[in-house]
Order: sequence, then C-alpha cells, then structure tokens
Amino acid sequence: MEDVFLPIVICGMLFIGLPWVGLHYITQWKRARGLSVEDENLLDGLHDLARRLEDRLATIERIVSADDPNWRPSVPDRAERGGRELGRDFNRDADDWHGRA
Repeated sequence: MEDVFLPIVICGMLFIGLPWVGLHYITQWKRARGLSVEDENLLDGLHDLARRLEDRLATIERIVSADDPNWRPSVPDRAERGGRELGRDFNRDADDWHGRA
C-alpha cells in the first residue's frame, strides 16, 4: 500500500503543488510591482525634509563662514553648484516609476 501511495503524493507535489506555489508568488510579485499612494506620500515628505535640511545646513555654513573667514564649507552652496537643487531628478524618477517617461 505504501508503495502506491508515496509515488502518488510525490507526483501530486511535483505537478500540482510546485506550479501552484510558483504561480502564487509570481502573482504576488506582479501585484506589488508599483509604489502605493502611501509610499509616494512618504517619498514626497522625505524629499521635502531633505530640501529643508539642506537649506538649514547652508544657513549654518554661511553663519560660520561669516564668523571665521578661514573656515571652508565641506559642500559648495547652490550658487557654486550651478543652482542645482537636491533631488533635481526626483520628478523624472517618479515619472519613470509610473511609466510616464
């Protein structure tokens, strides 16, 4: 009896169980492919926070430079960087995430 039952279980696991598990996880992967609205809002908030922190750092560096002319900031300010802001490619990257590139 065990000689017949074991091959049936093994064949069932190979031809039904294994494809079912594979297709299940492929479906889950496709469903979770994009960013949720909550994730986008979190990224927007983090981007705004990073911009504010960069502005604060630039202000502190200007104050320290005014007090000590020999002090040199570790990061050039926006004028020296050609006006480039932190995250200048953020909107382009967000469009790529949504397939609007």
